[in-house]
Amino acid sequence: MRPPGVKYGPVPVGLTSEQVARRNSDGLTNKTSQASSRSLWEIVRANVFTLFNAIVAGSFILLLFLGQWRDALFGFSAVGNAVIGVVQEYRAKKALDRLVVINTPRARVIRDGTVQEIAVEAVVRDDVLVLRAGDQVSADAVMLDGESLEIDESLLTGEADPMLKFAGETVLSGSSVLAGHGRAQATCVGADSFAGRLSAEAKQFSLVNSEIRNGLNRVLRWVAWALLPIMLIVVNGQMHAEGGWTAAIATGGWKTASVGAVASVIAMVPLGLVLMTSVAFAVSGVRLARQKVLIQELAAVEVLARVDVICLDKTGTLTEGAVRFDAVHLPGVPAGPGAGHQHGWRHSLGWFGADPNANATARCLTEEFLPDNTLLAVDAIPFSSERKWSAVTFSADTAAPGTWVLGAPEIVLARGPQSAAPEEATAVVLATAKELSSAGMRTLVLAHSAGTAAGLGAGTRLPSGVSPVVLLTFRETVRPDAADTLKFFRDQGVGVRIISGDDPHTVAAVAREVGIHVEAGYDARKLPTDPELLADVMEQQRVFGRVTPTQKKQMVQALQQRGHVVAMTGDGVNDALALKHADIGIAMNTAAAATKAVSRLVLLDGRFDRLPNVVAEGRQVIANIERVSMLYLSKTAYAVAISVVFGALVWEFPFLPRQLSVTDGLTIGIPAFFLALMVNKSRYRRGFLKRSLSFAVPAGLILTASVVAVNACAALVGGFTPQDVQGSSVITLSLIALWILGVVARPLTIACAGVVLAMCGVLVGLLTIPLPRDFFNLAVPPPTLLIITLIASGVGILAVDILGRIRARVNARAGSGVPQRKAPWALGH
Repeated sequence: MRPPGVKYGPVPVGLTSEQVARRNSDGLTNKTSQASSRSLWEIVRANVFTLFNAIVAGSFILLLFLGQWRDALFGFSAVGNAVIGVVQEYRAKKALDRLVVINTPRARVIRDGTVQEIAVEAVVRDDVLVLRAGDQVSADAVMLDGESLEIDESLLTGEADPMLKFAGETVLSGSSVLAGHGRAQATCVGADSFAGRLSAEAKQFSLVNSEIRNGLNRVLRWVAWALLPIMLIVVNGQMHAEGGWTAAIATGGWKTASVGAVASVIAMVPLGLVLMTSVAFAVSGVRLARQKVLIQELAAVEVLARVDVICLDKTGTLTEGAVRFDAVHLPGVPAGPGAGHQHGWRHSLGWFGADPNANATARCLTEEFLPDNTLLAVDAIPFSSERKWSAVTFSADTAAPGTWVLGAPEIVLARGPQSAAPEEATAVVLATAKELSSAGMRTLVLAHSAGTAAGLGAGTRLPSGVSPVVLLTFRETVRPDAADTLKFFRDQGVGVRIISGDDPHTVAAVAREVGIHVEAGYDARKLPTDPELLADVMEQQRVFGRVTPTQKKQMVQALQQRGHVVAMTGDGVNDALALKHADIGIAMNTAAAATKAVSRLVLLDGRFDRLPNVVAEGRQVIANIERVSMLYLSKTAYAVAISVVFGALVWEFPFLPRQLSVTDGLTIGIPAFFLALMVNKSRYRRGFLKRSLSFAVPAGLILTASVVAVNACAALVGGFTPQDVQGSSVITLSLIALWILGVVARPLTIACAGVVLAMCGVLVGLLTIPLPRDFFNLAVPPPTLLIITLIASGVGILAVDILGRIRARVNARAGSGVPQRKAPWALGH
């Protein structure tokens, strides 16, 4: 390795224009694919050309062909569903396509013997890169030469300390040049580079694992399988109700039969449920945006409410990513030669902190030690991560005469010609330094030498005659909201894992500061590669250090294999893969562009305490959509049951499509909109779909029985017109469905009661006001049929109310143990 301070050798010629052209034609460029897994056309096709949309579109066209445009109102709901689906997924695609780890707009290369500035995408393999302070490395490369070139790889590897690079060593694309300058030859470009590989995996398109969305998709699949056989039953029943297939075709009765068949089919499809779910997610996203929380995928709001393990990156998440001065420690060591001048140590520390070449750690000294402008350096050596020390010499007539060395204790105080302190005294200082380091604090020693700076400028060895003066400790600044936020998750029974690329001792110290009591961090270099063994370690340990980006992803997957719902927070590119594979990824405001792009949530102001509000929003969404789903699924249940019963009995279907559209709006659509957005603080419990169906299916069957009873009594009594029977069926359906609404909305607030009463008022208006009554072909039935209708509705309402009370009792018993579990690995256990 080339030692620091070595100057450049002869200027390399670099590639010629002909060599660059050849590499461009061979595809050896720095371009990366900007395409996510699905194009816009594929997104449109997936959301528009579905089985349900085909059924709805076919029914819509059929009704228009028959001249029944008033019965085709359901088409608007289908259009709304498709538009929302396309917009949501296209937004996700655009976010992924903007994923570019390399932010530098230009790169410097040597071509044809001259330094040229070119676009980052124009870099080709074997280009000679010219690196200067402030640059971001545009491709993986091997160092040719350099002078004090320090590289920050923290966003890529999680390693907090900068790395000094020498000839022959590798620099990674996406890392930043902190100091010095150098030249390197590109070895891997584009998708083959380190940043390119991270981007390629992170950009694989995926939707968040949403229990609500998965449950609704399952229901839709069930309905899709049932549609065809039920359609055949309904069509056959309708044709026979018109006098049989031959008579219906001959007399034109098939048109009426077709309208009835369309009504039954459309009633079975819960179109509004998907739309209302998207609206609830979108409104929550807007609410959180006002609190500086960006939701990049709507369903992410729900997922955080289900999380039972949260994995936290240390740097930039629990800490602010900056180091602060902690304290001065005086080990009581007798000084060596030059002790008379050691009173100037505070002045020397003020100089180290104010030095323009100071690193981030030394700059923290200005918080405690003010610089002395009269103190002029005779000679100085800047700090480097390879040497792990810096030094300065002041003249004898200053407040801090002699040479001062600031650096790692084990390096500065190593026994040798440069050491002047007694061996026992040095041992005490080193033991103290080790104890402080074990507590997770970054520890430096300030040492003094009475000698001059002769030969110091070479920078190859420490000055002679050094003796320790004071020990200094530094710690990372922990976010002030971190401890309270983690306490919130502890109270919710959520397990916490701190995963960092930093030293395990440092990570453990930060963990203790935020309330996680651990003796030491687990060194990830000892992690097993077997997934099962890794999962065992993840269940037992809570704090991990020296974790690589690939290991972070594997650790998340190991927890998921054990049935956990995992959240991952981070800010570096090294966190991107884990964020992508977690059930929900959360990026801080300081995160790299790639990390933000693959995250589901971004804390725009970096406030960790925003997460409890996100959890509250998620709970509200889950609880409200569960209530809304009961309404829609009860409709699907009674639509299927009515279709099957009336088709099997070859009775005329009791509703027109337009009548079902208006009853859907009164009993489900409009109330569901308000229910989906109301305040609801219910705790999350697994099994939302099972609970919804356990109420919706019996309620739908009760409503079906009431409608069948009304139609059967009307047929037995006789003398009623089809319009009278339809009016009775609509009243029965509406009254029982409104009671279902009231049961689902319990406990009734003033707002909920107002919505239910308003819908009852609208129903009365539809039956009594001529214009809407004629449009929807409604009529108040004759007194005899009206009495039958009210009796059947009353019995149905009583049965639904009993069902609702049983459901409430079962839920109360199931929820009495909330929180449902407090795992032994949860925070604070």
